[in-house]
Amino acid sequence: MLSGKWADYLKRHSKLTAMGTAATLVVVGLGAFALVPNGQNAQPEPVRLVSAQQVAENRSSPPRMLESGAPFSFADLVERVSPAVVTVTAIEQVSGNDQLSQLDDIPAPFRDFFNQFNQGRQQPLQPRKAVSMGSGFIIDKSGIVVTNNHVIDGAKKITIKLPDGRSFDAKLIGADAATDVAVVKVKSDKPLPTVEFGDDRQLRVGDWVVAVGNPFGLSNSVTAGIVSSIGRDIGSGQYNDFIQIDAPINRGNSGGPTFDLRGQVIGMNSMIYSPSGGSVGIGFAIPASTIHDVIAQLEAHGHVDRGWLGVEIQSVTPEMASSLGMKEPKGAIVATVVPGGPASKAGLRQGDVVLAVDGKAVEDSRDLSRRIAGIVAGSSASLTVNRDGKVQTITAKIAPRKEERVASAAGDEAVPGAAGATGEAMGLGLAAVTPETRRTFNLDDSAQGVLITKVDPDSDAADKGLQPGDIVMSLSNKAVRTPQDIQKGVAEAQGQGRKSVLLLVATSSGSRFIAVDIGKT
Repeated sequence: MLSGKWADYLKRHSKLTAMGTAATLVVVGLGAFALVPNGQNAQPEPVRLVSAQQVAENRSSPPRMLESGAPFSFADLVERVSPAVVTVTAIEQVSGNDQLSQLDDIPAPFRDFFNQFNQGRQQPLQPRKAVSMGSGFIIDKSGIVVTNNHVIDGAKKITIKLPDGRSFDAKLIGADAATDVAVVKVKSDKPLPTVEFGDDRQLRVGDWVVAVGNPFGLSNSVTAGIVSSIGRDIGSGQYNDFIQIDAPINRGNSGGPTFDLRGQVIGMNSMIYSPSGGSVGIGFAIPASTIHDVIAQLEAHGHVDRGWLGVEIQSVTPEMASSLGMKEPKGAIVATVVPGGPASKAGLRQGDVVLAVDGKAVEDSRDLSRRIAGIVAGSSASLTVNRDGKVQTITAKIAPRKEERVASAAGDEAVPGAAGATGEAMGLGLAAVTPETRRTFNLDDSAQGVLITKVDPDSDAADKGLQPGDIVMSLSNKAVRTPQDIQKGVAEAQGQGRKSVLLLVATSSGSRFIAVDIGKT
């Protein structure tokens, strides 16, 4: 029972409906415990009425906000943008061999049954049609639709269905697997509803977002959430950094738009992280700025041209920065320079740290990859480089990228007199590269440097993944040919007060820089 001023208040507002009264009681009940400090009486907020005219005026504005800052409703936003969010259906022809290969995903007992069943058949499996569904959004009233590449990849027929029930056959304009962006076009007698791109670079973690799409075939489903992270690297290509959102997205949401509160597209839903295959609140959207740039090239050429520098690079870690005498772990270190490539012609060297491109700071290796990829082939780029502690500028002419290009390091001449030399440093057993060690460790003829013969399991080198058979090519950006070269380099670093040294190591998976602690043995 309520008494005192609360009971009087309810009597004065007896015109409220039963539902309204119940709601008021809930609010009051919470307020009585949560909002009344030190036993003081709180005065309820007066009911605010909104006229029909105000509602109409607000339909083209961002959602109204409560005093707490939370959105009152997304309804106006959704009503405005959802007509341009479409269902994408892709039909693919699956061969008999493809069907059999899918049996590999079936648990062993059932797979054996299906294999026996198929062997008893007189005829092989016939090709069949596979239908997949995703989402997309219209960006031009003439019928330009954007979706994910993986939604339409390999499709023989693509169909676009609008929320109003209209359906169109679509023609593929172009697709880019590297960024998972595809553009298709439909023909319509009437202008189609559209949405526009926003600026994802203005997003902040915690901003509200709304996702519209076709999860599990449920067209024009709407979910809302916040931006959980920006610039997320999920290991899906070197040209994408994702916006992480917690707005629930599921299978079928792929290719659908993520909107900000202005109703502008700030991303395209592409992936989820889930142990079950359903939403657990971790989704990833391709930033609008990436999509916009890719679309421009797909519409103009049907494919994407990217710039190429001709280097293999790594991000600078704190340990690397310390070993190089750098104040911050920023930039990208050059692990390999392709002979005859743009970097080689410009004079870029192995061990150089690229700090900026055209005056704009480089955060890490992914940032440098995206920046170079965005430069038109034939243009020149000004690279700010840290070389042996000194900053200098190198100008490189960017070439067109060809995906089949592979970076390779040219071997130097072996140092005379190095044969048979052995030693230890940093918990590593070391030996010169000789004909005998080449045979023992099955080394390539071009391999040059100092061979790692053993690794102390308690050493930092072991923690960093160094293994017998790896070859140390340089220490602190100085070529090494004997174990004594490495011992000398470690002693010099200790004399300079450094805690680690930077090794360039050739492994079975390629060359990479590794900062190794010289205080642990």
